[in-house]
Amino acid sequence: MAAATAAISRTSAAAAVAGSNSSEFRFFLSCDISLPLTFRVLQAPIPPPAQDGLDKKVSELFVECKLYIDGVQFGLPVNTRLESSGPPYCWNELITLCTKYRDLTSLAQLAFTVWDVSSGEGSSVVGGATIFLFNSKKQLKTGRQKLRLWPQKEADGRVPTTTPGKVPKNERGEIERLERLVNKYERGQIQHVDWLDRLAFSAVDRVKEKECERLENSFPSLVVEFCSFEHRVVFQESGANFYAPAPVSLSNELVTVWDPELGRTNPSEHKQLKLARSLTRGIIDKDLKPSSNERKLLQRIIKYPPTRDIQADEKQLIWKFRFSLMSEKKALTKFVRSVDWSDIQEAKQAIELIGKWETIDVADALELLSPDFKSEEVRAYAVSVLERADDEEMQCYLLQLVQALRFERSDKSCLAHFLVNRALSNIEIASFLRWYVVVELHNPAYARRYYSTYDMLEDEMMKMVAREDGDEDGFRLWQSLSRQTELTAQLCSIMKDVKNVRGSAQKKVEKLRQLLSGVFSELTNFDEPIRSPLAPKLLLTGVVPQESSIFKSALTPLRLTFKTASGGASKIIFKKGDDLRQDQLVIQMVSLMDRLLKLENMDLHLTPYRVLATGQDEGMVEFIPSGSLAQILSDHRSITSYLQKFHPDEDGPFGITAQCLETFIKSCAGYSVITYIMGVGDRHLDNLLLRDDGCLFHVDFAFILGRDPKPFPPPMKLCKEMVEAMGGAESQYYTRFKSYCCEAYNILRNNSSLILNLFKLMERSNIPDISSDENGTLKLQEKFRLDLDDEEAIHFFQALINESVSALFPQMVETIHRWAQYWR
Repeated sequence: MAAATAAISRTSAAAAVAGSNSSEFRFFLSCDISLPLTFRVLQAPIPPPAQDGLDKKVSELFVECKLYIDGVQFGLPVNTRLESSGPPYCWNELITLCTKYRDLTSLAQLAFTVWDVSSGEGSSVVGGATIFLFNSKKQLKTGRQKLRLWPQKEADGRVPTTTPGKVPKNERGEIERLERLVNKYERGQIQHVDWLDRLAFSAVDRVKEKECERLENSFPSLVVEFCSFEHRVVFQESGANFYAPAPVSLSNELVTVWDPELGRTNPSEHKQLKLARSLTRGIIDKDLKPSSNERKLLQRIIKYPPTRDIQADEKQLIWKFRFSLMSEKKALTKFVRSVDWSDIQEAKQAIELIGKWETIDVADALELLSPDFKSEEVRAYAVSVLERADDEEMQCYLLQLVQALRFERSDKSCLAHFLVNRALSNIEIASFLRWYVVVELHNPAYARRYYSTYDMLEDEMMKMVAREDGDEDGFRLWQSLSRQTELTAQLCSIMKDVKNVRGSAQKKVEKLRQLLSGVFSELTNFDEPIRSPLAPKLLLTGVVPQESSIFKSALTPLRLTFKTASGGASKIIFKKGDDLRQDQLVIQMVSLMDRLLKLENMDLHLTPYRVLATGQDEGMVEFIPSGSLAQILSDHRSITSYLQKFHPDEDGPFGITAQCLETFIKSCAGYSVITYIMGVGDRHLDNLLLRDDGCLFHVDFAFILGRDPKPFPPPMKLCKEMVEAMGGAESQYYTRFKSYCCEAYNILRNNSSLILNLFKLMERSNIPDISSDENGTLKLQEKFRLDLDDEEAIHFFQALINESVSALFPQMVETIHRWAQYWR
């Protein structure tokens, strides 16, 4: 039978028949050791090649599959039929064989035959191929396997077969070599580098096209992709306790010896563990005190980042000294991870201890809301800790708390009630909570959960009565929030009409102003003020058409000027067709880091402008008057000349007021550190903006966590023009810049757990750069270099700054980018 070397989790897999030249048939195979062989035939996007009896347009095909065990057909053949007037030929029918994986022998084969039945006079064979399910080492084949489809020949399941699918080594060419590399890449055996991968796959496609034209391939190919398991699956004879490898030769040959008990629980160790954690041990463990070495080991475990797994012996040590650790609040999350929550008695002990533990910080409470923790009691405890946070701190975590709702076990969870109750006392939290929930309604997997939260918020707000201090009643408050949705819908309609205008940008601006003054004139003066989605405490009374415009971009975002109830103005950028959720997350992290730095009396003059995604492809951005460095350098030749225009001082450094230069240096330092930690990519002079007061800030965060469309990006964006504005690399102001960078880096390192926990909660948010990278949080953790102390971190970051300033290649890329912008 087939046996696994360790515990095997069920996974679906794919099997595909594809021609490297022209024929391509595709189907999916789902496998489990204890389940029947099952596969799904999907499609053949390219018709079979015209050869011999197959020179007509095929309109009806079927695929026949037979299982052979030791050369004898086992069970009845199964097939799926397709009727089509022409390509592409698509199947979508599930096929299940009666045989289970555990019943296979080492010589089990699958035989596939493709038949053409379009003539109506009978069926003719397109081709066939066979594949052994186990390789020469008796390992179950996994992943993609390329087979030769023998034209006009029915698959032969005898041993040896006359239709072997495996292409002989002496006949394998460049295509086969490249496909083997692609298979390794898909299995994760080759590191993924986005920009290099795109170039490589483009080259592979070109090679395939040339090879196909040259060979005219008389043999269509069959590619079968079997499922991949967590551990290797090895054939084992019935009754044997181990798999004996082939005799070892005297040569230096690597031999694999399989242990069938690998991954299984050791009964004696399991018994010892249960005895050590029994209720009766609780009386003895209360008086246990760790030795000096044990104390050092415990402190090391407590300092582990939240992304690091705790080993079994470390869990046992924490449990053993749980009573002595109750006064250390940082130890609680490690203790919770050490508990076997499937054991009712152990879980009961743990819950009692959690209630007596030293109250943890909010950052650690966020960790307990991650998907790693399923216990309702643990999650309820985390919510009780969050209740101590004030509204300002709550808004820093609100986006992640809404994401954490998907990890709750019920729709009416403690976390949902907490968020709704907090929203009732703060209109800003209510507005942002509503928008964050609305965006998640588009996710079918969790739509029910978020609809429940939305209804709960609406019901509770409707019950509110007006207070004596003049606040609106619940009905009017909810109506003011609902009208935000109506406003965004109207803006989407305007944007669609403007985008359809052909001609110059000026014509589109005229169309925008015409629509605002005509068809959508009600937007110039609202019947009732609408709360700004970006700043809910700000009441908008209407749009000013003559002060509204568009940006020169393919998406033609709108730049709108709104009148406010206080007599002021609010400028907002509205985008449609762009996913702003990632920008929203990055700006939230900038705002949080700004707050953490200010708590340490370090104001780096950051500009965390507001961003709000109102849908998966639309949203609003706060407009900050500023100019891009590219434009400033084009108009003023240098940053210094630009700042001299607004803040001249003959006695000041470089003819600029000392305060303006200090603001510029600090903001450069702050964003250098933050963009490095966040792994922000695609930095160029068009998405670095400078305000006239000297504040520099970044925009456009389409690439984070190390992704970058440009090759060889520097660790941080620090161009020579920025260094020149500080007086050069030898000046005291540049030295001060590096000092600010290192100080800010260490402050944020000390708060790394909070930042990592927030990103952990975002892992399943469907935000592009986070959901596409399973190791995104680990990449973020690496940037903090938690293995270094503060002094070592300073030396490390100074080296990064020097590397970024001296990088030559980004300067070349910047020049190319300017040319592209010029010719755009």
